[in-house]
Amino acid sequence: MEYKHLILEREGALAVLTVNRPDALNALNSKVLEELRHAVDAIAADKELRVVILTGAGPKAFIAGADIGEMAGLTPVENRHFAGLGAAILRRMETMDKVWIAAINGYAFGGGLETAMACDIRLMAEGTKIGLTEVSLGIMPAFGGTQRLPRLVGPGKARQLIYTAARIDAQEALKIGLVQGAYPQADLLPAAKKLAADIIANAPLAVAYCKAAVDRGMQEDIDRAQAQEIDAASILFSTEDKREGLTAFVEKRKPVYRGK
Repeated sequence: MEYKHLILEREGALAVLTVNRPDALNALNSKVLEELRHAVDAIAADKELRVVILTGAGPKAFIAGADIGEMAGLTPVENRHFAGLGAAILRRMETMDKVWIAAINGYAFGGGLETAMACDIRLMAEGTKIGLTEVSLGIMPAFGGTQRLPRLVGPGKARQLIYTAARIDAQEALKIGLVQGAYPQADLLPAAKKLAADIIANAPLAVAYCKAAVDRGMQEDIDRAQAQEIDAASILFSTEDKREGLTAFVEKRKPVYRGK
């Protein structure tokens, strides 16, 4: 598929996916979501990809939010479809075996922050702001924001941010654990690529199993989650990567992983 509003670039096991609608601050409308759905499905099917960096085009916005111009005309039924599509895309990102890094290079409000929260790790440029600002417009988050934010920062802080439509800067986001790094704008993408390289250096199956264990565990009580963790860890002991990793450690050399 040829994308009009996305740029998908490959660098070995790394992909950089850029929302490319800078004239509208990369806002998400139906056309962007359809392209994003296709891109996410293609990424999920690509067995060579390990890490995806998601960012926005231009100097101002990561994803400013959902397209207010389009949303203003939606009926309740149309909004259910729009919200359902966005939520499904983000859940697909969250549960696939690729690691997603959000490089938040500019404003990320509403659906923009919700998209970033579906990523495994979030890095943010200094000098910008993020927030779930929907209630200031008479609406509410519908791409999973009321569910992910409490899981990331705790229910009390999430309630405060959602109910006040607060816009917070990189240092506050870092302090509460909403982002994992804050960088000058020029250093953000290099930092994301360095993080991606650190992840790619490790065993593919082990990273994928860890991601699945974290995701499943967030939905379960700790006893059931720990039992699932043991199951996953035991499966890894049948893999070539496990044998290579432990052998390389004993032999004092770098392992060569094949994802098998």
